[in-house]
Amino acid sequence: MSRFDRQTILPEFGIKGQEKLSGAKVLVVGAGGLGCPALLHLAAAGVGTIGIADGDTISESNLNRQTLYGQNEVGKPKAQTAASVLKQKYPDVTFNIISEFLNPKNALEVISEYDLILDGTDNFGTRYMINDACVFLHKPLIMGAIYQYEGQLAVFNYGEDPINYRDVYPNPPSSNEIPNCSETGVLGVLPGLIGTLQATEAIKLLSGVGTVLSNKIMFYNLKTTSFFEVRAVANQDARKKIPANEAAFKATNYEISCGVAESISWEKALDWTRNLKNSVLIDIREPNEEPVLNDSKIEKIPISILVKDQTRIKAFENILLFCKSGARSQKMAEDLKIKFPEKKIFSVEGGILHPSSPLKKENHGA
Repeated sequence: MSRFDRQTILPEFGIKGQEKLSGAKVLVVGAGGLGCPALLHLAAAGVGTIGIADGDTISESNLNRQTLYGQNEVGKPKAQTAASVLKQKYPDVTFNIISEFLNPKNALEVISEYDLILDGTDNFGTRYMINDACVFLHKPLIMGAIYQYEGQLAVFNYGEDPINYRDVYPNPPSSNEIPNCSETGVLGVLPGLIGTLQATEAIKLLSGVGTVLSNKIMFYNLKTTSFFEVRAVANQDARKKIPANEAAFKATNYEISCGVAESISWEKALDWTRNLKNSVLIDIREPNEEPVLNDSKIEKIPISILVKDQTRIKAFENILLFCKSGARSQKMAEDLKIKFPEKKIFSVEGGILHPSSPLKKENHGA
């Protein structure tokens, strides 16, 4: 008995539908809240080759929605961990691990190897980049997005007179229009649902069964359990914003960050520094500021140097900045996030004057 028996007996799907899935190559970009359920259902359905592209590591705050991971996986790379979990369940599927973030330098090369792309990312810059790459390479793209209690789903670059993401949203938002990443919040069931619907559309598209959600945007409201669709049409002016060739694509700056940098408590900052790989705690105060700290776990990079030269931080994935009160580290974190959107960059809340600072208050100086 095959594990696909319940699929192959379906009218319209049959053995031919299963063969189409088995011969397909799907890339899931982002192994997070959307990517985890999408990956699980694609693998369970028998998609032959699945690429997993994500340069992030698993954090404890991911666990309410990124259901391929558990407490024991915190700190591990997402792409590699997701592939390992799924390979144990479905050894007949080939998993390609891309343990790095897609960027204009590597996106075309990676995406060109696949028949279909699922976008499970959580930032606007990457979303526009993936869209433009898929348009350039003529690849179908299934987009999922969530915000608080609402989700969106669309299939781009597929069907008659296909639309793309820029037809619907011509211009990326500015950094001050993007909600604070740490304050929007999410119930884990919402990305679970939208990610599952992304996998559903992928299976339909690959097998030829049913009607694919092309040229429409589907909206879902968790609080009211309501769905509605909006039809979209081509926007020729918006399409002019898509890079015309490979050189133009690679030269395009897609970086957009949240308008406000995330903050982190002293307790968590110190825990990350001790226990989480690729983490660094940086004192950005100037050399003449009191007190002088001699903790070997703290890097000292004055803000006057850091604004000019980021060489020393490039090797780290989790960058935790502090100053005297938190004001300068907040601004510096925002500026660095624009330059390094793939990194986790935080300002330590309240600086060394904060009551929870492990440094003795009497030594803080004026």
